[in-house]
Amino acid sequence: MKPFVAPGMQAILDRARAAPPIDYRAMAMDEGRAVFTKVAAYWNEGRPDVADVSDLSIPGEAGAIPARLYRPAAGVLPLLLFVHGGGWTFGSIETHDGMMRSLAVACGCAVLGVDYRLAPEHPFPAPMNDVLAALAFVEKGGLGAGVDSSRVALAGDSAGANLSLAALLALRDRGGTLPRTAALFYGCYEPGGESPSHRAFGGGDYMLTTANMAWYWGNFLGPNSASPDPTAANARADLAGLPPLYLNAAGLDPLLDDTLLMSRRLAEAGIGHRFDYCPGVAHGFMRMTRELPAARAAIEAAAAYLRAALA
Repeated sequence: MKPFVAPGMQAILDRARAAPPIDYRAMAMDEGRAVFTKVAAYWNEGRPDVADVSDLSIPGEAGAIPARLYRPAAGVLPLLLFVHGGGWTFGSIETHDGMMRSLAVACGCAVLGVDYRLAPEHPFPAPMNDVLAALAFVEKGGLGAGVDSSRVALAGDSAGANLSLAALLALRDRGGTLPRTAALFYGCYEPGGESPSHRAFGGGDYMLTTANMAWYWGNFLGPNSASPDPTAANARADLAGLPPLYLNAAGLDPLLDDTLLMSRRLAEAGIGHRFDYCPGVAHGFMRMTRELPAARAAIEAAAAYLRAALA
């Protein structure tokens, strides 16, 4: 039996299947990143307007971290620190510009996107440390009086969800101030790649493949791939002491079972969380708001949770 496909998703899948295949693993890294950015540009067309967008730099352990602040309105606003996806290897504040704008407008909060260091040149923990540096910058008032540094949440999609959760785990272990919540969109939490959802959806018909995901994990974990730090492979971590969380998962995603596993682990640890299952959509669907009703609905659902958490 064919799986349910949400309205608008089939046309996107058909276009992807008809296009020349892209083998990122066979490309030079600079070329692959340029191709990823070019593909992402389509989904940024028609992005919503916000009142103010400003580029800035955040001090990090290896130098300045490029960042971008979106403000949907004047006044003192809560902050959502957004960590982009792209397999820890690709992606930037440019590729996710539309998604961050959509979240800023829907949440009514400022959104700060960060260009953390990418793997394989910078494997774990470097990307996580850049997220931690951005959180520390916000906590110290680095964004000025227009941001309420006492009302901060994290959010990330895919690899960005993993890094958001890793940053929470690291902060907890260090006794640092935790954000109020994190919104984790179709995250990567378990590097095994042998789950039923990988077998059902990872062969290439639904955009993200199990083979590419294994390559991404290898880039991220580097020499520690055989015995990863549980902060990085965070479905294996001790989850006690985390704030309440928001999770969602895509029904046609090889990573669907990652989120189902994470939801079970959070429940076992007594961590309050909301889990939204989004049927009939592929990995990365929340950036597809220009064509996909389910993407717009997912933005609104996450925003409703975040507004309440940051109130």
